[in-house]
This record gives sequence, structure tokens and C-alpha cells, in this order.
Amino acid sequence: MRGSFISFEGGEGAGKSTQIRSLADRLTSAGFDVVLTREPGGSPGAETIRELLVNGEADRWSSVTETLLMYAARRDHLERVIRPALDRGAIVLCDRFSDSTRAYQGAGGDAPASLIAALEDHVLAGSIPDLTLVFDIPAAVGLERAANRGGAARFESKGLDFHERLRAGFLTIAQREPTRCVVIDAADTPQAVFDSVWDAVSTRFDL
Repeated sequence: MRGSFISFEGGEGAGKSTQIRSLADRLTSAGFDVVLTREPGGSPGAETIRELLVNGEADRWSSVTETLLMYAARRDHLERVIRPALDRGAIVLCDRFSDSTRAYQGAGGDAPASLIAALEDHVLAGSIPDLTLVFDIPAAVGLERAANRGGAARFESKGLDFHERLRAGFLTIAQREPTRCVVIDAADTPQAVFDSVWDAVSTRFDL
């Protein structure tokens, strides 16, 4: 039986990484085979491409080049990690997936929607999440959180206007695909956020 594919999406500082680890722990404790992964990255080849994407100056790559790099990494990730895990019946939890390209390079940047759609068709070939949790938080609040945690800051340095556009992009995706996407209020307390995450996941998969 095919496994389940859940993606976590949202802007910088939305708390996705904390929540995805909490969900992985809960599901693992319940006896499920869980694969916790991320994008860009998730496989050795994709992690190499990640280093190109998350480091350096904000204008290191154009939005179109970023899109192509993201999809090169995504293809390797799908082939080597996600699809094999789903084929054996695992639950795949992915910190970012294709919606991040739509939001960051599309809505936030200027990559043509037609290019992103064509790459989705050819690279994903139907491998889309069964459930996407969109962690929504005001862009300024998320950037402040992200600054406090430190680490790679290339996308964070793109400025508030960019992050406002990508927030709107994520919310537009959720509005257009309500059967796949659930918006989570990421400004609440960590426990309240996790309660919302678990409610969405347990309801969707009858856990």
C-alpha cells in the first residue's frame, strides 16, 4: 500500500521545522514508519545543490535560475528518497516542497508561472503531497524569529516586500487548493500550533 506524503510550507520563521519534528516524534511513537526530510535537499545530490541555493548574496541567482536549481534538486530527492519511501508504505514528512517554488521564485520573485507549471508536470509527474500544511505568520514577525535563530540567511535577506509577496503566494495556493492545503496559524503558541497540526493530520488520515 502506498504511503502518505505530507508537506510543511510557509515563510521564514514560521516554525515549520519545530512542528515537523514534533509530528515525526508523535507518529513514530505510534508505530508508523516515518521519513523526515527537507527541501531544498533531502538526498546527497540535492543537499549539494542546497548549498548553492541557501548561501551567498541575495542576488546570487535570478528567480529563473533558482527555479531550475530547485527542480534539479527536487528530482533527485523524489527519485532517491520520497518515492521509494512512499512505495514501501512510509509516511513522508517534507519540510518544504513544490509550493515553496511557486511562492519564493514565483510570487516572491519573477519566475514565470508557465515555467514552474511545466517543471511540475515533467519533474513531479504526479508526485504531489496528500496534505500540505501552510504555516501562516506576518512576514515581519517571521523575519524577526528567523534573525534570532541565526544560520543561512540568503532568502531572509531579500527584504520585507519579498516576504510579504511570498506570504500572499502561499495563501493563494491554499485558497486555490483547499482539499490539499490547510492553513495553520503559526503566530500562536508552539503547543497550540501542534494541536492544529495534529487535528489536520489525524482528521485527514483517520489516525
